[in-house]
Amino acid sequence: MTASSTHTYRSGLHPLHAVLLGGTFPLFLGAMLCDYAYSTTYHIQWATFASWLNVGGLIFTGFAFLCAIIGFFRSSHRNMVRLVYPALLLLTLILGFINALAHARDAWAMMPAGFALSIVVVLLAGTATWVGFSRLGNGGKP
Repeated sequence: MTASSTHTYRSGLHPLHAVLLGGTFPLFLGAMLCDYAYSTTYHIQWATFASWLNVGGLIFTGFAFLCAIIGFFRSSHRNMVRLVYPALLLLTLILGFINALAHARDAWAMMPAGFALSIVVVLLAGTATWVGFSRLGNGGKP
């Protein structure tokens, strides 16, 4: 009798990577909604909330980007299509940082640019999350 073992390999995201990726969109969305609340009420606490939520989104996006790069290099089939997901995360990280710099100004001075950047960052974070949880980002065959 011969003993054989079958190895099953998971094709989804690592659980830590999934948690980090899943946290990016709600944090940036919260920052955008706080910017909207500040634009309608002019209460300073909304600008402060937006700044903190933006920083949280940057932290989660940075660690998700690190996981995406590690996953890309550990993948057996590397091609340029697989770089779309890390590139989206990197672009989200860069524009989120610019948004954080805009939010670092006085609350009155940050308003038009901060809200517009928040909208763009939310769209990028949503796209990166969608691509990351799709077959393209989780290591499945495209």
